[in-house]
Amino acid sequence: MLPSMIIEGNMNMLIKERYEIRANIFKAMAHPTRLFIVEELVNSEKCVNEFQKMIKCDMSTVSKHLALLKNAGIIESQKRGNHIYYKLKFPCIMNFFECVESVIKRQISDSVKSI
Repeated sequence: MLPSMIIEGNMNMLIKERYEIRANIFKAMAHPTRLFIVEELVNSEKCVNEFQKMIKCDMSTVSKHLALLKNAGIIESQKRGNHIYYKLKFPCIMNFFECVESVIKRQISDSVKSI
């Protein structure tokens, strides 16, 4: 095999891996509760108890949502005493949310125009 083909093959694997990582990030956010958690963490870090009160779910459900977000690299945690506090690892994720809001507004506008 020619050296350029080896490089090209590796590049394709790197590109595929990048898309898989992106897909995992999108999958982690693809739930209304997790979207809520991410938006809440923009304002300040929070612990599981705070999310449990806000979401009105049992502790294990909230913990599972947080674990998915953490495993995707969206949030991070820090243990302080008996509590684990969560915060956004990359606040720039909110730029994506703003883009999504633009899409929603356009869809609403387009659907109103078609009536």
